[in-house]
Amino acid sequence: MRQLHNVVSVSQPAFPGHLIPEDPDLDERQRLLFRRLVEMHMATARPISSEVLAHEPDIPTSSASVRSSLGELEELGLLEKPHVSGGRIPTPRGYELYVRALLAPAGPDQRMIDEVDRALGRSARDVRELLDEASRVLSSLTHQLALAMATSLGGETLSNLELAPLGERRALLVLGLGEAAVRTLVLELDSALDPGELSEVESVLRERLLACSLREVRDRLSEDPELVRSSAVRIVAAAVTRSWERPIDTPLFRAGAMHIAEQPEFQGRAALAPILRSVELGSPLDRLLVHGVEGQACARVGIDEDRALSACSLVAFPLPGRVRAAVGILGPLRLDYARAFAAVEAVGSRLAEILDS
Repeated sequence: MRQLHNVVSVSQPAFPGHLIPEDPDLDERQRLLFRRLVEMHMATARPISSEVLAHEPDIPTSSASVRSSLGELEELGLLEKPHVSGGRIPTPRGYELYVRALLAPAGPDQRMIDEVDRALGRSARDVRELLDEASRVLSSLTHQLALAMATSLGGETLSNLELAPLGERRALLVLGLGEAAVRTLVLELDSALDPGELSEVESVLRERLLACSLREVRDRLSEDPELVRSSAVRIVAAAVTRSWERPIDTPLFRAGAMHIAEQPEFQGRAALAPILRSVELGSPLDRLLVHGVEGQACARVGIDEDRALSACSLVAFPLPGRVRAAVGILGPLRLDYARAFAAVEAVGSRLAEILDS
């Protein structure tokens, strides 16, 4: 599997098919047992014993052999025992590995696509109404708590900048914002620029703009005398200004809070109240939603930024396009990740199309 090192941050966003150096290399038997235990725990919310696993028809080995392999997986930090004499459950690290190495997300089926089209088609083109409706349909599709928001990211710091040709009069500007966030803009240039000229413009922009906030970047593109001295830089700066629409900020829309309350892990006020309080406050969920790679879903398993959310997973989809927005779902660690990824991609992709139209 291809590795994707540059999008891994402290909060460990996990992308299907993209391993990180710390991921253990499991042998065939370990992979089979690990996958089956994860899937059984997802379905039952209960610890899984070696005896139960050994009776599965696709496990061609004895209970003692299964027990030994599960012990190895536990030593690797992928499984744990909630009780000394009981079965095992996946750890947050185990679920991260499952997403990166074993999850094969299926694309949204036609029924899901049709439901998304009907729901978003009923909404006005107002961004807030669309995001509100997006959270509702996402909750309906997954039976989890769904989130949606738009933000300007004006206070975020520019950590990287790349400029690549897409044709004689088109270019792609990639802005790195730290913590795995990436913003892309397709630029329509007033005059043709060759790859060499674009490379020179990239160097100038990096020198003048890196370490600035996005708000400062917008201002400098139109006011910094060093950026208007070169005609090539002026052409690119003008294209960026046109492509970079007026920032939009919305509240964090949420739907389906009752689904969190229905999860066995969160039964009782002591477990549920801190989660609902964090959702109501919005932070850090609002930031985690939009910090990712545009047009690509990722999972954050066991949200380290807030103790109240340490037993939760967030599957988020930052929207591609001109409006900086994102949708996501929040649920227990044993989330149905395959359906979650399919649903956020279906809703997020359609929402991006509408917002860009």
